[in-house]
Amino acid sequence: MNGPAAAPSREGLALAVAALVGVQVGACIAGSRWVVHDLGPLSLTFLRYAIALASLLPFLGGAWAALRQLSLREAFAVAALGITQFGLLIVLLNIGLRHVDAGLGALLFATFPLLTLAIATWAGHERFDAALTGGVLLSVLGVGVALGVRPPSMGNGEFVLGAACVLASALCGAVCAVLYRPLLQRHAMLPLGAFAMASAVVVLAPAAWAEGLPARVGALSAAQGLVVLAVGLSSGVAYWLWLWALKHAAPTKVTTFLALSPVTATLLGTFALGEPLAAGLVMGVACVAAGLALTASRATPLRVPG
Repeated sequence: MNGPAAAPSREGLALAVAALVGVQVGACIAGSRWVVHDLGPLSLTFLRYAIALASLLPFLGGAWAALRQLSLREAFAVAALGITQFGLLIVLLNIGLRHVDAGLGALLFATFPLLTLAIATWAGHERFDAALTGGVLLSVLGVGVALGVRPPSMGNGEFVLGAACVLASALCGAVCAVLYRPLLQRHAMLPLGAFAMASAVVVLAPAAWAEGLPARVGALSAAQGLVVLAVGLSSGVAYWLWLWALKHAAPTKVTTFLALSPVTATLLGTFALGEPLAAGLVMGVACVAAGLALTASRATPLRVPG
C-alpha cells in the first residue's frame, strides 16, 4: 500500500515546489528590473548563474563520478540543454522585450506550459487531457488579466519580431522541460544540473566581458550588489528544486506553476518599486489560482511505455 499512496504524495510535493519556484522567478524578475539597466542583460545573466553555480558547489561531492556515468551523447545533450535554458532562452527573451511591452511579453511567455504540453504529447511523454489543458489556458488568461494586457497591433512589424522572439524563448524552455525528465530518471540530479549550468556560464562569460562586466560591476551600489547576490543564490536553490519537481511530476503540470512568476513580479513591482497597479490584478490572480487548482487536481497524464 505504501507505493500507490506515496506517488500522489510525492507529486503533490513536487507541485508545491514548482509553485515556490514560480514565486522565486517572479521575485528575481522584480529584482532584475532594478539592476539590469546599470549592469546590462548579458552581465546580469552571467553573474546570476555564476553565483547560482557557486552556491551548488559545496553539495557536489562525488559529482565527477556521477558525471562519468553519462554517455558522450548524453553529455552533449545536457550541455546543450544548459546553454539553451540559461543562454539562448534569456537572449531571445531580452530581444523580444525590446519590441513588446513587459506585460504582453509576460503573457506570451506564459504560453510556456501550453508549448510543454504540445511537445510532451507529440513526443509521447504525456497523454492529452482536456481538463488539464483547460487549467493551463485558464492560468494563461489569468496572467493576461492580472497584467492588464491590451490587444496588440498585429500589423506592427516590430510587434511581430518581438512576439516571435518571446514565443521562441518560451519554446526553448518547453523543450528543455520535456527533455530533462528522461535524463533525470537515469542520472544523479544535482551533478546533471550543475553541468548544464556550468556549460551556460562558460558560453556567457565572454559575452558578459564584451559588455563591460568589470566596469559595470564596479559601478553598482552596495544595495544593487546585494540584490544581484540574492538573485544568484536563490536561483541556485530554485534550479535544484525545479529539477526535483520535473523528476517527480509531469512537465506540463510543473511548468504551469510558472504562471505565478509574472503575478509575483507585478505585485512586487507595485508595492516595492512603485509601479502602477493593473486594474484586473485581483481577478487575474483568481483566474491563475483556479487554473493551477484544476491542473493540480488532474491525474498525471503520463503515457505508459509500450
